[in-house]
Amino acid sequence: MDDSQWLGPRGLGEPCGRAVLKAQPEDFRVTEILDIELSGQGEHLWLLIEKRDLNTEEVARQLARAAGIKLRDVSYAGIKDRRAITSQWFSLQLPGKADPDLSALWDDNLRCLASQRHSRKLQRGAHRANRFVIRLSSLQAEQESLDARLQCIATTGVPNYFGPQRFGRDGGNIDQARHWAERGGLPPARGTRSRLLSTARSLVFNRVLAQRVEKGNWNHLVEGDCLAFTDSRSHFSAQRLAADDRRLDELDVHPTGPLWGQGELPTAQTAQMLEQAVAASEPVLCHWLESAGLEQQRRILRLPISGLTWHYPSPDCLEIEFTLPTGCFATAVLRELLVLADEPGGGLESET
Repeated sequence: MDDSQWLGPRGLGEPCGRAVLKAQPEDFRVTEILDIELSGQGEHLWLLIEKRDLNTEEVARQLARAAGIKLRDVSYAGIKDRRAITSQWFSLQLPGKADPDLSALWDDNLRCLASQRHSRKLQRGAHRANRFVIRLSSLQAEQESLDARLQCIATTGVPNYFGPQRFGRDGGNIDQARHWAERGGLPPARGTRSRLLSTARSLVFNRVLAQRVEKGNWNHLVEGDCLAFTDSRSHFSAQRLAADDRRLDELDVHPTGPLWGQGELPTAQTAQMLEQAVAASEPVLCHWLESAGLEQQRRILRLPISGLTWHYPSPDCLEIEFTLPTGCFATAVLRELLVLADEPGGGLESET
């Protein structure tokens, strides 16, 4: 898996060895953590679905067909990897309709774990976090080195790169985004438009983060930084952080980087100069993002890892568990540990 073109340098040093990711779908398990209390009534049917070796969009299409509704009336919180076993929420908008009979859909690769009515549809990104259980096979690394690196990851976090799956196979999403940006237009299809704008934003963010990693300051403050809490979309000036505030060291608060759009950068001094320099290196993409009406937003540069545990089922296999905030990528964690090879057909073609 060569992700160096889309992600920057590693933050914690050279990988400890090599392993295979996703030798089989059971080696990669993801569970959405949803902190929404469902009312039990309303026109939206929420379903917790476990899927195996299926992508999210295909499951949404199957649900729409089986329920006799339009695809736009099927919602989901996040896109999950195909070659995996994932548990994720969907909602079906069924105004004035009874619960549809979906029993024909369920088989060894798709099953419903829970269902309940609610008054609102499921919004993208509505889940609080994702819990991962990942088994890495054909392991070639010393356990002592792996244990030390995993402890470091638990203590310091990792650079919060957007994963390579955001950029498409062989960077295809980037190529498409540049094509539309150079034309000064937007794809007519809403899904394609959203995907390509997100890709362009992610590339700019990753390049800012790569610069910070190279300078060794991705996980501590520089002059003019903006900070954010792990699960918050709001940000504030680092000047508001008292000298004795321990939240930065305790991985509660983090420096942020730009999700590019209209408006002034909230950073200043050193931080702003770096972000402006990266934007100047991608003038067409940044102008395209501004013209599309996106507003400047922020994303944390450092990714804290919650509940990290690991064990070795066999000498050549490592199994790890951890929880990440919504919108963050397991690949950002794994690449700080090992060089990973995909089994044929096992690529990370979607995000978690």
